Amino acid sequence: MKRTLPLLALSLAAMACAAPPSYTSLFNGKTFEGWKVTPDIEAHWKTDGGALVFDGVRGDLWTEKSFENFELLVDWRWVGPSQGPLNRPLIEPTGDYTLDENGKQVTLTVEERDSGIYLRGNSKSQVNIWVWPAGSGEVWGYRTDKNKPAATRAAATPLKNADRPVGEWNHFRIRLEGEVLNVFLNGTHVIADCTLVGVPTSGPIALQAHGSGIAFKNIKIRSLDESK
Repeated sequence: MKRTLPLLALSLAAMACAAPPSYTSLFNGKTFEGWKVTPDIEAHWKTDGGALVFDGVRGDLWTEKSFENFELLVDWRWVGPSQGPLNRPLIEPTGDYTLDENGKQVTLTVEERDSGIYLRGNSKSQVNIWVWPAGSGEVWGYRTDKNKPAATRAAATPLKNADRPVGEWNHFRIRLEGEVLNVFLNGTHVIADCTLVGVPTSGPIALQAHGSGIAFKNIKIRSLDESK
């Protein structure tokens, strides 16, 4: 006698085999379609070789659409000269700055470069891109906020410096669901379950202008709500 699976079992099996929602490209590689273009953007951003390239002067580049729960993929690399040598602090796993025996900040001289990615229209929930010793992925607005719980400030601090050498492409996978942020840099989990208390529930994404030349490409996003 031929056995048949119940309808519910067949439905669950079909769901298990279904492909996850695909990513949507936020940049078509040629134009600023889908991004808010202002005079600053026209003057200081360009498309070149399938990448969005910023000259380091001014103009945060914002998406036209807003996003809620999502996973964002972004490739980025530094271009052009640095902002010059600057002393930048070492950061402890707690999010506090390293101090010497006299209570002064311990610093390291770096060729300063700085940028970032704003999430949900909010500069406080910024995933940092920089050359500080702690490494990229840090959430400045939460790590430096003394009013936030110690656990939040520690979680906003990168677990490891996973940046590649200046001039090489890096890959971010940024996942924000509710108030919980996870960031992977070049395959390394650098920000793990950081709770961004008070982060807006929805908003656009921005590529930050912070005085350094930088290029972005392969910018893709998928909704985590649809994947459920």
